[in-house]
Parts: sequence; structure tokens; C-alpha cells
Amino acid sequence: MITALSPTRLDDIEEALKNVKDLEIGINVVDLGLIYGLAWDDDTDTLVIQMTLTSAGCPEQDVLAEQTEQALVGVVERYRINWVWMPPWTPDKITDDGRLIISVLGLTT
Repeated sequence: MITALSPTRLDDIEEALKNVKDLEIGINVVDLGLIYGLAWDDDTDTLVIQMTLTSAGCPEQDVLAEQTEQALVGVVERYRINWVWMPPWTPDKITDDGRLIISVLGLTT
């Protein structure tokens, strides 16, 4: 059974995932809008991460998976990433904090 995370647990996980950064853009996956959902699988006691990439052919999938593993050490014991492609990622998924980072870096969306 998949259940929602408590607000505190959700905040802890999102903070940890902010250490996972897109190497090309330099923004974390949370503020870039690559995390489509976080939930808990009670049957397997596992965090389920719905994550996408900026494009289906993005070569960073393995790197982001490794960074996710490192970021979640001490936060959750078990997790799995479900790579999702629908809806496709677009720049409108970037958070306000992400847009601020982009502007500081001199990039545009």
C-alpha cells in the first residue's frame, strides 16, 4: 500500500534530495522540478521517488541515481526511483527558488 509521507518526513527527504544536482544546469533536482512525487510503500517499507529527467535521452540518469543514493544515506534505509516520462519535464516545473538560482547564474528559462 502506497501512502503519503508526513510533512516533517517529506521536508527531510526533500532537503536531502536538494544535494542531488543536475550537472549541466547546476540546480538540484527538487528546485529543477524533476521530482514528480514522493510516497511511502508500506508493504516493502520503501520510499518511492517519482523522478524524471530534462529529456528522455539525458545521459545523467546514472549520475542522478548515484547522487540520490548518497543523499538519502541516514535519511531512509530503502528507496526506489521510478523514472517517469509523462508528463514530460518543461521549464515551468522549476520552483521559485530554482528560478532565483538560475537568475543568479545568469541563465534564462
